[in-house]
Amino acid sequence: MSAGMSERKTDVLIVGGGMGGVAAALTAARLGRRVVLTEPTDWLGGQLTAQAVPPDEHDWIEDRYAPPGYAELRRRVRDYYRRNYPLTPRAAADPLLDPGLGIVSHLCHEPRVAAAVLEEMVAPWRAGGQIELLLCHEPVAAHTSGDEVDAVTLRDTRDGTETTVQAAYVVDASELGDLLELADVEHVVGAEGQDQTGEPHAPAVADPLDQQAISWCFALEHRPGEDHTIDRPAGYDHWRTAVAPFWPGPQLSFDDVVPITLQQRTWRLFEADHARNAHFPLWTFRRVLARDNFADGAMSDVTIVNWPQIDYWEAPLLGPGVDDAARAAALAGSRDLSFSFLHWLQTEAPRPDGGIGYPGLRLRPDVTGTPDGLAKTPYIREARRIRAELTVTEQHVGVQARPDGAGSEVFADTVGLGRYRIDLHPSTAGRSYVDIEAYPFQVPLGALVPVRVENLLPAGKNIGTTHITNGCYRLHPVEWGIGEAVGALVTFCLDRGLPPRKVRNDPARLADYQRLLTDTLGTTLAWPDDIRTHRE
Repeated sequence: MSAGMSERKTDVLIVGGGMGGVAAALTAARLGRRVVLTEPTDWLGGQLTAQAVPPDEHDWIEDRYAPPGYAELRRRVRDYYRRNYPLTPRAAADPLLDPGLGIVSHLCHEPRVAAAVLEEMVAPWRAGGQIELLLCHEPVAAHTSGDEVDAVTLRDTRDGTETTVQAAYVVDASELGDLLELADVEHVVGAEGQDQTGEPHAPAVADPLDQQAISWCFALEHRPGEDHTIDRPAGYDHWRTAVAPFWPGPQLSFDDVVPITLQQRTWRLFEADHARNAHFPLWTFRRVLARDNFADGAMSDVTIVNWPQIDYWEAPLLGPGVDDAARAAALAGSRDLSFSFLHWLQTEAPRPDGGIGYPGLRLRPDVTGTPDGLAKTPYIREARRIRAELTVTEQHVGVQARPDGAGSEVFADTVGLGRYRIDLHPSTAGRSYVDIEAYPFQVPLGALVPVRVENLLPAGKNIGTTHITNGCYRLHPVEWGIGEAVGALVTFCLDRGLPPRKVRNDPARLADYQRLLTDTLGTTLAWPDDIRTHRE
């Protein structure tokens, strides 16, 4: 072992501390396994925290149809506000407290609060030695032999030291499916073609560079009468004038399109414009603090800007020809777009009173945990995806692609539930939104099992979906549920000396594993028919 290099050995190595990674770690630890959990930032939580995206959730999330650990996370978030914030009596007494009263979720809250709650959830397991947490560590190499991953080398981004972790099972919970490339695991990037999947909404032919836009989110409050205008970003003139062929104008505007119909609409920042298809103000879309919930004068409204105007679609992060330099340039472009949109809001955005600009818009870097006010990392909607024993296609879950009224596919190897529209943002291949209705769906175990590798499992947006079905499987509660299923699966396999594919393909063993999910963890594996066939 060279200087600056250390080694560890554990039952389970989880690379990526996002929603799926944390859920997998907590589940495996609860079931008696030792875990090393790594995360490239200094916050656990991925899209909920480091990416600053309030949760996208379904209508039954408050019921028993949430993954058990995700339900606990939501309870703890509400308790955190009740313990620490000056809530009004009405808000404090509300069992369904929603700190931000945002449109997108029943529980819009600050990313830093979610980060604190996740730290609380892993704290007893860290203290007991079942979970070792390596923050600010990114994978740089995977060591394989045959069809197994023996170890992964991680680099500390703070000082460059490296650690190699050997594990019986390796879980790729990274945001881009990094281990799939490092370990040479068979995977897909970008869009499959209709000639491959038969999906009605897939492009005619495959395009690995067809990937959903990323968004570099940020937190804002509004202080009327003050001036918090940021410096003019380097690319401001570009974003002010460039028009994508599928977009109604420059992104530095309040004009975009309705994702379902692609009809042009115009937003307002603080007031709805019902005449132009914007039925609520942008400000309330992902608001995470609503001053009406707190004692007079205690809080300002705080909102997260994750709006179409900051969707970066000029270049992909993955695929042929995308090297480190190209990826860095794309990330820099995304950051520049976000800062440019903020500068436009502060200086040129039209106001209902006929004036321009809202200079009182102020970045809240404390909310995102960064010096500059942008999230720690961009919001990643799409990753490398494993070639799986079962790939979920539009024909399994899409309303238009299913027999009329049939509901979603019923999978015998179900390991959890999810619900969201097939919602693909504009892509790096020049496609506009693909936003179509999907039924409430199941997560099949086959989508978590790679076609060849025996001891690596996905626990995020890298499962066996297509480019199309990624659009409904990529959200917060689904990712958490996938992580719980994977944490239980590796424990089940270690206890019995079985690889995951033998669990899936043996009905008796599959039933035993599913009983572990339902009887021990409390997971619900099937929707009742009235929900499974529900349409919007």
